[in-house]
Amino acid sequence: MRVLHFLWWSIPLVASAIDYTQYVNLFIGTEGPIKGSAYSSGNVFPGAALPFGAVKVGIDTTRWDTSFAANGGYTPDGNVTAITMLHVSGTGGAPSYGLVPQMPLTSLEGVNLMDNMTYMQPRTKLDEASVGFYKTSLQNGVVAEMSASQHAGIMRYAYPKDDEKYVVVDLSHFLPSKGKREQWYSNGVLERSEDGRQYSGYGVWREGWTGGGDFRVYFCSEFDTVPSSAQFFSGPATDPYWPNATFTSTTFTNSTSIQGGVTGYQYADRIGALFKFPTNATTVMSKVGISWISVDKACRFISDEIPHWDLNTTVSQAEEKWNTEVLSKIEVKTENATELEMFYTALYHGHLLPADRTGENPHWESDEPYYDDFYTLWDTFRCLHSLHTLIVPDRQEGVIRAMIDIWRHERFMPEGRSHNHNGRVQGGSNSDNVLADSYVKGLRGGINWADGYKAMKTNAEVVPYNNFDFEDPTGSTKEGRGALEDWLKYGYVTPNFGRSLSKTVDYALNDFSLSQVARGEAPDDVALYLNRSSGWQKMWHANVTSLNFTGFLAPTFANGSIEDYNPLSCGACDWLAISYEGTPWEYSWTIPFDMRTLIARMGGVNLTEARLDAMFIPGLSESDANGNSAGTMIFNPGNEPSFSTPFLYNYLPGRQWKSVLRAKEVADEFYGDDRSGLPGNDDAGALSSWLVWNWLGLYPVVTQPVYLLLSPRFDDISMKLGNGTLRITADRQGGAGIYVQSVKVNGMQWNQSWVSHDDITKNGGGLIEFVLGEEAVGWDIGNVPPSPGYIA
Repeated sequence: MRVLHFLWWSIPLVASAIDYTQYVNLFIGTEGPIKGSAYSSGNVFPGAALPFGAVKVGIDTTRWDTSFAANGGYTPDGNVTAITMLHVSGTGGAPSYGLVPQMPLTSLEGVNLMDNMTYMQPRTKLDEASVGFYKTSLQNGVVAEMSASQHAGIMRYAYPKDDEKYVVVDLSHFLPSKGKREQWYSNGVLERSEDGRQYSGYGVWREGWTGGGDFRVYFCSEFDTVPSSAQFFSGPATDPYWPNATFTSTTFTNSTSIQGGVTGYQYADRIGALFKFPTNATTVMSKVGISWISVDKACRFISDEIPHWDLNTTVSQAEEKWNTEVLSKIEVKTENATELEMFYTALYHGHLLPADRTGENPHWESDEPYYDDFYTLWDTFRCLHSLHTLIVPDRQEGVIRAMIDIWRHERFMPEGRSHNHNGRVQGGSNSDNVLADSYVKGLRGGINWADGYKAMKTNAEVVPYNNFDFEDPTGSTKEGRGALEDWLKYGYVTPNFGRSLSKTVDYALNDFSLSQVARGEAPDDVALYLNRSSGWQKMWHANVTSLNFTGFLAPTFANGSIEDYNPLSCGACDWLAISYEGTPWEYSWTIPFDMRTLIARMGGVNLTEARLDAMFIPGLSESDANGNSAGTMIFNPGNEPSFSTPFLYNYLPGRQWKSVLRAKEVADEFYGDDRSGLPGNDDAGALSSWLVWNWLGLYPVVTQPVYLLLSPRFDDISMKLGNGTLRITADRQGGAGIYVQSVKVNGMQWNQSWVSHDDITKNGGGLIEFVLGEEAVGWDIGNVPPSPGYIA
């Protein structure tokens, strides 16, 4: 275990002098509440990767409980099935990738190369990982270490001295799931050099969570040691993972090339390669480059990014990249090693996705950046992209330019996207929210905002074709707004469409986003979209009662009548439910642009406060949000619809102290520094970014240039912004109090529970000075946060 060191502001240090990677624990979020199991875990990827890396190198493992998905490839209790180059991190749904494999073996006795389960390996000790590095020790005696560059991986296999040495490449390897959204091997090509030291080719896989048919990944690999033999093998298109599969004999060939089947054929033979190395070669190293364009590019990535055989050099370069680009952007002072580890791990996890594949788009040529693996914006729009906009604005600019370029060529921006295919839309067109949030915060750079607004208008006005998703055939789940017909006709979504209640709330925020960007790009459109954003009110019914509170969102038919329902439940909370992965109680709070009207509909400040309090009473939950719930409160810390709820007391004068209380309670109970330290799927860093904001003492109100003031976890924070520095300090007056006694913003005494984006960025940054104490004080007597969506 690494020793954690503290950061002391009293010692002047330049950013590069601190190795922030030492505070990152890559295993936080890899286990669930059941120790040793990944069930209901954060699904984070613990392998080697760069910020927004196109390649993520790590192990894939079996999982014996197939009722859930291990989307990062890793489970603590599974056997290693391969080391692969492509992964996502934190996602739910069905797994994606686990592609382009290698597997080191020491014997072929009892091995059927068509049956992964005959050569998978238990681990003999806990895996080790640090930023840019991963190590696993297999039962066969092999110790495998790995690192990653942007487009390539490097592996080192240390074999037992007297055993045989093999590397198996089963091109059909992928991360399996059970039932819904399975991905499959489709076809492939392998070629090798005469001596077997290099091999290359491509694999074709299809479907997965985002759907989309076949996609092709090219690879190029080389070993540092000439194998004593190199063979290709093939066999029928069988399932390589399940014990009830029927396997036939494997065919071997000494040829230097092999093809699974005719190009484009979806049921081609499975193919692979078997390399045997000399007995005296106790260590074998391999490098693998990945490209979505060609084998030549994959080979160039190796020569350009890892031109050596020193794994430690690649690790050091990864550490430097993470330190420079991400981790040094926020410096904190603390004497608490646990909080230091949790904070920097969360910051790390928030910068793994989307994947920067600029220059690697196989579908069109463009001078614009290209990003893939938006998995998904439904999760990340709420606070992750706001973090990127603040501390890595160049990255966020590239992401937005990529989204707009996808619209130029594919008619819609992505909502969920993987392997270059748009899909799936869980709620609204939340790409609108991402663009609006960056727009109102002044992000311009190379973004063509005229096109950006046109892309948003496409979401708002063009009905996407229905892809007849078997989980919800009522409207498109590929892109855009699948229930737009109802929205345009009624101003809300009727139960004729799946997720009618949550879609209505989402569409309202989407249209508010358009009104925000229209203020600068199309002023004549402002009133149109602002008025449309009030559509959620048409679904608000004052006579619906739950837990002695009156007035709730309710599924509403075209004639204005409502469906019989329970506001505490979303049923299966799935694609055909009334609301998606969140109850009507939760979604009733997701109107950040018009809290003024919401508070009035709830009966005023006092009743709103009481209703907020009810969200945090243990034992009131009646829904598991499709398996994504944590705790027993109506507030669900494990899923995104509840993200902003603890902080809404800021909209109630004098109650900011309750936001501070809830923020601390949630973080302390549901987040930790152990392997089960996340309350649910990290969802591409969404949950991790929530913790970062919480501990900074700020929370972004998405689509507005507004941050709610909380209470910083650290005494001194310095955030490097795009063009300056934001410093946040906390004077605890010699105690351990968390409640705000007073605040100064840029030297001015402050009585508002919020600050604007200009307050913390204008003129090169800002300064927020908190005085904290143990007494809850109603210091926030000034103007409440704005409600720009309010219509008189």
